[in-house]
Amino acid sequence: MNAPPRARVVIAGASGFVGRALVRALAPSYDVIALARRADGHETPEGTVWRACDLFNLAAAEAALSGADIAVYLVHSMMPSARLTQGSFADLDLICADNFARAAASCGVRHIVYLGGLLPRSREGLSRHLESRFEVERTLGAHGVPVTTLRAGLIIGAGGSSFQMMARLAGRLPIMVAPRWTRSLSQSIALPDAVALLEHAIARPELAGQAYDIGCRDVVSYADMLRLTASAQGKRTRVITLPVRTVKLSLLWVSVITGASQELVLPLVESLRHDLVATDGLVFQKGAGIEPIPLREALSRAVAEEASGRPRSTAAPGAKSVNRRVCSVQRLRAPIGRDARWVAEEYVRWLPRFMAPFLRVDVDEERTCRFYLRPFRDPLLVMTFSTERSSPDRQLFYVTGGQLAGVPSGGRPRLEFRSVLGGDFVLAAIHDFVPRLPWYVYKYTQALVHLWVMRGFGRHLARAVST
Repeated sequence: MNAPPRARVVIAGASGFVGRALVRALAPSYDVIALARRADGHETPEGTVWRACDLFNLAAAEAALSGADIAVYLVHSMMPSARLTQGSFADLDLICADNFARAAASCGVRHIVYLGGLLPRSREGLSRHLESRFEVERTLGAHGVPVTTLRAGLIIGAGGSSFQMMARLAGRLPIMVAPRWTRSLSQSIALPDAVALLEHAIARPELAGQAYDIGCRDVVSYADMLRLTASAQGKRTRVITLPVRTVKLSLLWVSVITGASQELVLPLVESLRHDLVATDGLVFQKGAGIEPIPLREALSRAVAEEASGRPRSTAAPGAKSVNRRVCSVQRLRAPIGRDARWVAEEYVRWLPRFMAPFLRVDVDEERTCRFYLRPFRDPLLVMTFSTERSSPDRQLFYVTGGQLAGVPSGGRPRLEFRSVLGGDFVLAAIHDFVPRLPWYVYKYTQALVHLWVMRGFGRHLARAVST
């Protein structure tokens, strides 16, 4: 008698800290498709296939999720593989999540599991980092696939960037004069518990449609967390808190002491002004029958594994290449009741008038846009509207020619407008564009002109919103 086929699980963010552990845990019971920027150079347990996937590309996401039954989303603060990126990390994350949700719906995925972040009791004044996590949570559920969200605080385990920053702070400074945010409360979780709870969520799609807080039972201040981390390293750290909450000062000293980039530190430091604790009594963990690993034990395990020097990532470095691709994303407030189709149509109506003093823009009945510099006859850019790949909530124009467009190496250069967050906003995004101008000429001319145009269009839409 043949055994029933195993469910197929796709994991986005599989090469990350949590993703690698989840791949190992799921491989004995599921057919695992692990997604990363590159498909080679990873640890590959039996039953696991790695697929290269650019989540900024909807077609690539659809190909990656083809045949999947369940999809797990572990992606945070995704950056495109572009030489120039214009846009906030929150808007970049939003596009990736939206592509993943659209692809899951079109591929017949039955269930999405998302590992998000703990949120404070009040949603007012959320940090950009926490607001982004919540936006991703909403976006993953916006296209009809049921979503189970697990909200976690700091995940304690060797190889985690947040844990490593905390361990370096505690291990390198016997005395810390810290700002007021170190008094905020936190509720962490051990990596093995987070993985076990993700497994539980994957196996029980009937629990979808809700968000669950997960964590250990210990609730401590960040100052106490630093002291406990130092103790796990066999050291003693004294933390003196001051009644100030200066993000810039915190950003500087955390970055200098830990060696982490300010881009990584900033969203985390901004979030520390909130008390981040579970508010639902850990009902999901109780239902799963998983007794949380105590905080001290989790810290001791993570410190021991870090000290052992055990390799935690086997990804091979990529070959060096000249990257000239551009990614630019702007968030525009959409007028009430107006979708991406209306915004795109308004854009091609508005653009010729806005550019008239500088360029001639011709738009034909099929919405092909051609940009000319007077009095020259050859177009600077040609954008062709894609009827096949467009929908009312996503409008797509391919860059198909022009004197300013270079030859792309992978990917199709495109401009898109997509509705997000219940239609309150539209993201205007350029992906995979390769300029023909010399790089630094492009960066300080054409790239800045694009931002100027999009800001002008944003003001135009704002007037439509207010009327």
